[in-house]
Amino acid sequence: MPETVADIMSLTPVTIRMDTSMGEVQAIFEQHRFHHLVVLGDKGRCVGVISDRDLFQTLSPFIGKLSERNVDLNSLNRKAHQVMSRSLVTVRSNTVLRAAARVMLDRRISCVPVVDANLRCLGIVTVRDIIRWSIDRMECDANAPATGTGDTPVRQRAA
Repeated sequence: MPETVADIMSLTPVTIRMDTSMGEVQAIFEQHRFHHLVVLGDKGRCVGVISDRDLFQTLSPFIGKLSERNVDLNSLNRKAHQVMSRSLVTVRSNTVLRAAARVMLDRRISCVPVVDANLRCLGIVTVRDIIRWSIDRMECDANAPATGTGDTPVRQRAA
């Protein structure tokens, strides 16, 4: 049976509220050292995602520098709902992993929150999770006894 998102998702991702400041978001990213936060709205429903890239694009590069101004510090006060990606793409825990990976590739996104029928966050799957799973799978295949009569040709991808 094909693997599902539930097999590799990170359980209980760190979530934030829509009114969380970018200063708080920055502190969370620094503390946990990961790349995505799920933003929750009313009734705990997923409404958006903030990536570390979103944070870097939002914060002034002059914060903490000699040339820092009040306008630079104000970027720390922006709220999650002003920065988050609103075109939220989610999957269910029973989604086949291959389908989730295809959605992420096609949409050019690096994570998908895993939600229940009420859009409550159950977990998150990132590109890194899929790569980690793929490498584990390849290593298992490499250690399996050889079958067949020859080497499989290697396909090269155009740059």
